[in-house]
Amino acid sequence: MNPVYAALGTTIFEAMSARARATGAINLGQGFPDGRGPEDVLAEAARALLEDSNQYPPMAGTPALRQAVADHYRVHQGLDLDASEVIVTSGATEALAAAIFALVSPGDEVVMFQPLYDAYLPLVQRAGGVAKLVRLEPPEWRITATALGAVGSERTRLVLLNSPLNPTGTMMGADELALLADFCITHDAIAICDEVWEHVVFDGRQHRSLMAQPGMRDRTIKIGSAGKIFSLTGWKVGWMCAAPAISSVLAKAHQFLTFTTPPNLQAAAAFGLGKDVTYFEDMRAGYQRSRDRLAAGLSGLGYSVLPSAATYFLNIDLAASGIGMDDTTFAQWLLEEVGVATIPVSAFYAEEPVKSVVRLCFAKQDATLDAALERMIRRP
Repeated sequence: MNPVYAALGTTIFEAMSARARATGAINLGQGFPDGRGPEDVLAEAARALLEDSNQYPPMAGTPALRQAVADHYRVHQGLDLDASEVIVTSGATEALAAAIFALVSPGDEVVMFQPLYDAYLPLVQRAGGVAKLVRLEPPEWRITATALGAVGSERTRLVLLNSPLNPTGTMMGADELALLADFCITHDAIAICDEVWEHVVFDGRQHRSLMAQPGMRDRTIKIGSAGKIFSLTGWKVGWMCAAPAISSVLAKAHQFLTFTTPPNLQAAAAFGLGKDVTYFEDMRAGYQRSRDRLAAGLSGLGYSVLPSAATYFLNIDLAASGIGMDDTTFAQWLLEEVGVATIPVSAFYAEEPVKSVVRLCFAKQDATLDAALERMIRRP
């Protein structure tokens, strides 16, 4: 057995969701909405399934979706992309795998930021890469020049960045983006930007891609997800955007992973990306209301809630809340004794974990959030 995978356990997300199902706990752990998603996008998927071809679509994605991605980013982020620079994948995780396998050779160093999505490290290790980890800390979770200086070397090949950042709910500031761009240029490194949360941002904020920074257009892979944009996480439709010299190699890796993605879901994603800007504004406003509802409820119960600028997630600072447990112990107690599932943020660290923060998903209906808050009246 490959030692990278043989040593891995079940992900914390699946483990907590399974325990929630088994115990009847309210699941605020795994990050998925409990609504249906936009009805017109669902209807387009159903129409395409019944009326369009269900045979293999082009390996790089349908022309309609590739063009829709390029057009969407031109309108919403001011990026000048050509459809030929877009490769459609079966979800953003497949995009990450394709990008890492296409670009990492044994011994290459990959800079990553903890807390990090759990797929990053095993994918880098499977490709033979060497992880160089930057540890971020609450409450600001900021990247500093000192931290970057400690991990850069002549073997730096890639920088792998999630922005907005899950699980912290933070967004990169202009100074951090400039710092990362300078680091990549100085080390002649390519940036893989996992930007699946790019539309789930709040309080009037606007996502800015590292690709838009001076000098980064030809050294950035931008990854997006229809599942996150349209609250349809089970669809697993994603994409990679990169300059031709990079995207041509990404396509070669993709063709030997999933090769292609269901054509009806591609048709629906293309339709959805062309929706009026008001859809995206209303979607954000809805999640912001849910964020504020859960934050107010938790604060009213005496929990110290960290700010959330983006994503589906809020975090509780246990120490500031007067709770003496570490995050794993508290998450277990809350699930078993109170009946609410959360995620300990230490699970997002490969080394030197922050152990005082738990993550809750607020992408739920009001009744679900209210029921969880009613249970969380009981504190340790």
